[in-house]
Parts: sequence; structure tokens; C-alpha cells
Amino acid sequence: VLIFEDARQKQENQIRAIRTFIQQGVDYIVFSPKVETGWDSVLQEAKEANIPVIVTDRYIESEVKNLYTAYIGSDFHEEGEIAVSWLEEFLEKEGRTKEPVRIVHIQGTIGSTAQIGRTEALDKAIKRHPRWEMVSQECGDFTRAKAYEVMGSILKQTTDIDVVYCENDGEALGAIAAMEEAGLRCNPNDGVIVISFDATRLGLQYCLEEKIALNVECN
Repeated sequence: VLIFEDARQKQENQIRAIRTFIQQGVDYIVFSPKVETGWDSVLQEAKEANIPVIVTDRYIESEVKNLYTAYIGSDFHEEGEIAVSWLEEFLEKEGRTKEPVRIVHIQGTIGSTAQIGRTEALDKAIKRHPRWEMVSQECGDFTRAKAYEVMGSILKQTTDIDVVYCENDGEALGAIAAMEEAGLRCNPNDGVIVISFDATRLGLQYCLEEKIALNVECN
């Protein structure tokens, strides 16, 4: 029997659900933590109840050892490195290494493993490239609606943008919608270079249409 609980992107709901599962005496608890910290107490309760916990997709940061049985997920920093390496090679091929590159960065949920890894890779790349400029860095919370909102706010300040680095496909779709409404063209050859992650079906469709220049698979 599978018992499923939708935490609606809230850590407090996840903690409440885990405690409910412990009370129900389930055989396993499997969940994807919204952020990396704040899990010690509830996972200690699961451990004391002898219920194995499997963490998926997002990592947990804790000084307490053996709070969970296994972690199954991607290397999000490596995904970010793939993205920035592609951007470096693309700009070099296009002969754009000696001109400013103005970047908008729409981050995922702050404190989540995917956000931390993908952000670290871009931050390191900007330090390596003096001509790369961070125009704006805002949280899109991994949602299309939030990314649309923050991108719209950014565009009220400036439309001089070369790259939009979105930390998942939902954010990319929202950012693209806002840019197109503002009259910007999203295309790597003659418009804004949009970088995304996850490679969902809709995200890949946007790649075929060249609205997303690069979509890094989250396997």
C-alpha cells in the first residue's frame, strides 16, 4: 500500500506528513526535502521508530549521522558545470569573448540542493570571467508563475540582457513568457540565450523551437 501526501512546497507540511507516517507505523518513508536543513528532529523520530527513510532528489545537510538510510539523486553542481561550460564554448564560437555578457539568474527554492549546486556553478563561472555581469539574481522558487513575476519586474529595470539562467524548466517557461511580452526574442543566435535544467517534455519542445538554448538533463 502506498500512502501519498502532497506537501505543497512547504517544509512544515513535509515534517507534519512524516510524523503522521511514523504514527501510522509505515514500513518506509520516501521524500524529497524542500531544503537541506531543519530535518534532524523528525528524522530522529523515524530512526527511533525503526522506520528506514529514503531521501530522493534533494540532499540533507546535518551534523547528526545516519539519520536516513539512502539518498538517490542527481549531481546538481555537475549539472551547473555542464551549463556554464556550454555557455563558455558557445560564446567563444560566436566570437563574443571580448564583449560584456549580461546575465539574469533566476534561482530555485533557496536552500534546496538543486538551487545550491546550480547556483554555485554559475557564481564560480562569473568569477572566472570578468566580462560576465550579473544583472539580477532573484528567486523563482522553481515555479513558472513566480519566474514570470520576477522576470517581469527585472524587465521594468532593464531589457539589456544577454543570458537568462533558470534553475528549472518551469522558471524558464515563465521567464520566456515575460520576455516575449516585453518584445524580447529568445533565441541563441539573435536574441536572449535561455539556459534551463530538467529536460521535461515541454522544456525540450522549447529547445526544438530554439526558445531554450540549452536544457541540462536532471537524470
